[in-house]
Amino acid sequence: MTFAEGIDPVQLLQDLIRQPSVTPELHGAFDVLEAALTPLGFTCQRLRFEGDGSYPVDNLFATRGSGGRHLLFAGHTDVVTPGDSSAWRHAPFAAEIIDGTIYGRGAADMKSGIAAFIAAVAQAPEAGRISLAITNDEEADAVNGTDKLMAWAEAQGHRFDFAIVGEPSATARVGDSIKVGRRGSLNGQIRVTGTQGHVAYPDKANNPLPAAALLIGALTGKLDDGTEHFPPSNLEFTSADVGNETTNVIPASVLLRFNVRYNDRWTPESLVAAIEEVIGNQDLRGCSVEFMVVGRPSRSFLSPLGGGVETLVETIARRTGIPPELSTGGGTSDARFIADYCPVVEFGLPGPTMHKVDENVRVADVEELTALYAQFIADYLGTE
Repeated sequence: MTFAEGIDPVQLLQDLIRQPSVTPELHGAFDVLEAALTPLGFTCQRLRFEGDGSYPVDNLFATRGSGGRHLLFAGHTDVVTPGDSSAWRHAPFAAEIIDGTIYGRGAADMKSGIAAFIAAVAQAPEAGRISLAITNDEEADAVNGTDKLMAWAEAQGHRFDFAIVGEPSATARVGDSIKVGRRGSLNGQIRVTGTQGHVAYPDKANNPLPAAALLIGALTGKLDDGTEHFPPSNLEFTSADVGNETTNVIPASVLLRFNVRYNDRWTPESLVAAIEEVIGNQDLRGCSVEFMVVGRPSRSFLSPLGGGVETLVETIARRTGIPPELSTGGGTSDARFIADYCPVVEFGLPGPTMHKVDENVRVADVEELTALYAQFIADYLGTE
């Protein structure tokens, strides 16, 4: 496959990787995108959102065309820190290509998706309307990024018919899996308080640790058996802290932290009620308990399996010969913010190296993803 005309997605990916855009530092990532999008007829707007207890974030909204279906592509230019650069065989922001593989932080997650989509738009016929919503705040707080960008777009009168988020979604080969939904995520903490005392006089104290252990046992694990399109919900404790550096003091309290990944059987409200019920049913031996939700939970969602999803499945099957698996597994992404506005899927490259030392993707995979995006754009926007 050659890109003698239009945009070379591999070159564009290299240009993006060479911008060290660790959240929330943008560097020149949006300059690279605007230089590619403007000649394609896109109007680009940069929007900075701030507040709500988080850092200021730069976002980019680009749009082209009018009438017909409105296709949205969403993604993020921010990347996680490379850590110790000396541990990398290939410099994390050099974008080296070795034996058909391009190395660099963000290669898989997810600058490749952005580069492939823009190159695909350069190949596609100018039908319908295409917009891009790109943030530099997905890997960290995700407060002043896609969530606020989508709210702004709606306030400006933008209405989308279907969205693709270019996150890594494939497992072994490009197009073998797309994510049509995600489990929700809820973070919580439980403080169990007893009475501090000397370990030699346990009758004069009330150790909160046994009560905390009881709660951990009662709450940990599967909450259900899954649903038609989702795996089981699960609650996992991630921390138990008493802040006690001595060996002869019974602690006054213990703070437990946990995360729940939940399917479409639950809402944040029903989940909180179920957790409170379990807590209330335990014999906590005179200890008091405070439970609270930390941050804002993300809800589970499942996009309608007709419309854009059906067209995308048909496009992939026609080109690869195999329909993609429709998955709802994995963690969260910014698709959770877009699901409130239109059906959305995640469709990108295989991502086994994302967030790892020597993160990389195959050049051939970037080119294949570009071809699939281009064909989908033609199929989706060319039909009414």
